[in-house]
Order: sequence, then C-alpha cells, then structure tokens
Amino acid sequence: MTGVTTSASPEAVMPAVRELAATAARTAGVTVRTVDDVTGIAAVADFFCDVWKTPRSTPPYPAEVLHSLVHAGGAVHAAYDGERLAGASVAVFGPPDAQDVYSFVAAAATSDRGVGHAVKQAQRVWALERGARMMRWTFDPLVARNARFNLVKLGATGTEYLVDFYGPMADGVNDGDESDRLTVTWDLVSPGHAPTGHDTVEPQPEVTHSAPDGGPLATRAADGHRIRCRVPHDIVALRAADPALALRWRHAVRGVFTEAFTEGFTATGMSRDGWYTLTRHDAEGPEGPHRTTSEANPEATLEAGQA
Repeated sequence: MTGVTTSASPEAVMPAVRELAATAARTAGVTVRTVDDVTGIAAVADFFCDVWKTPRSTPPYPAEVLHSLVHAGGAVHAAYDGERLAGASVAVFGPPDAQDVYSFVAAAATSDRGVGHAVKQAQRVWALERGARMMRWTFDPLVARNARFNLVKLGATGTEYLVDFYGPMADGVNDGDESDRLTVTWDLVSPGHAPTGHDTVEPQPEVTHSAPDGGPLATRAADGHRIRCRVPHDIVALRAADPALALRWRHAVRGVFTEAFTEGFTATGMSRDGWYTLTRHDAEGPEGPHRTTSEANPEATLEAGQA
C-alpha cells in the first residue's frame, strides 16, 4: 500500500481543523460527539442496522463490540439532529508506530445535508488530538457517491485495491455481490486541495476496456500517466434489479483497478458522471498526485461501502 507523507504537525493545524469541524456540523444542522455509554452505543448499533438493512437482532456492528472498541481506546462518534441520530462512525488506532487511525465504519442517514462530512471532520479532530497524522478506511469502489466524497470532498487517495475483502456479505445492501474494497488514505494534517476548474486528462484518450453496458469502461491518456475508469450510476439499485449485471460490472472494474495498481497508479479523483481518475506515481509533482477536483463540494452518504 502506498503511504502518504506530510510535513505539518497535528498541533499546527488543530485550530483550523477544529473550526472546519464546527462549520461542517453547523452546515449539516447536527451536533457531533463521542458516545461511550450503554444507551448511546446501543442506539448507534441500531442506526447501523437501519443503514445496512439488517434486523435489530443481527446488527452488523453489535453494541457490545462497539463498547469494547471504545474501552480499548477507539471512538464512536454520533451526529444528532435534535434527539434523532443522523450519522455515526467508529475509529480505532492502527499499529503503534504508524501514527494512523483506522475508521472501520461511518454512515449518514441522508446524502444531501453534509452529515457525513461533519462526522468525518469530528473523527479528524479526535485523531489529531491523539497525535495521529493519517486515517485509513475502505469503501466499495463501485459506489460513485462515496468515491466522490472520499477522493474529492475529503481529498483522500485510493491506495490499495482489495479483492473480495470480506468474502460473502449477507446484509441488505451487499448481499449477492463480491466484497471488493478500495483502501483510502487521508492526510489529516494537509490543508487539502483547491478546485482546479479543469480536467487535465488528454482530450482524446485511448479506450482500453469496454463496460458491461457496451460503452467505454476505461481510457488511458496518451502520456500513459492518467487512467479514467467508469462505474455504474447507482450500483446499489443495479444490484437489486439485476444482480448478474452488477457482478459483471464488479469484475470489469476490478480488472481495470488491479492492472492499474500493479503499474503504480492510485485513485485521485471522481467526476460527477462516475469516472475515476487514476494517477501514476511517476506523474507526481512536488505537491503529490494531481487530483481532478473540478466538481467542488460533493455530498455523499457514507454507508456500507466504507465498512
């Protein structure tokens, strides 16, 4: 997995990060705080059941497990819209010498209010306060809205492609599919990246792969340093309507990503119309890989794809 290096210290960026987290919460109309009591954690476990469409009797993240993670030094964050739970996340620390945090689940009830952004910024504050410099998590690479949120809104980088990471999943969102995941690495002390207002991909790239719908799946720029890869508009709806077609998309995108990552590419952008940008490391300048950020401020629901 490709690492991300930073030069600023957590202490130096804390005032700006705290203000960003406060602004994100105000914009979303929520209050975000850590929970460690039995009642609060049980409510979060029930909330995850609703997101993943599982019975309350078989939660994807049981309350006792969440409570143990908190006791071990992790954090459960919950976003409240008044008394209603609108979002939640869980994070734990990585290896002692890695200075990173692993966020193994985050979810928001809606995708149009910025609740997911508020939750992630609260996680960021919590992690920086404890000396972390990076945060990692995984998500389903076929969920375009999550890719936009992770790669464009937060400015994270897709650094590792994991084939059928969890094996078969039996929840109401992922059932019947293979559980490929993309690991993203988020530089917690970086000031982020500003929208460029343009896309530097070659105007007439070579089409290298065809999609299950007959259209182009992947293109490659003439200089070889940029790959674009398309995913379905709504893989969750497609999986429910035509599981076989959804699985063909899974295998097709997997082929593009595994080939690209073997060559040293990482995922650095996602357009509004569902095209990833993959950038090769030897195309990086002094400030790191180029990011396609012409669509500013996407909002997205973080759901099963982050798990």
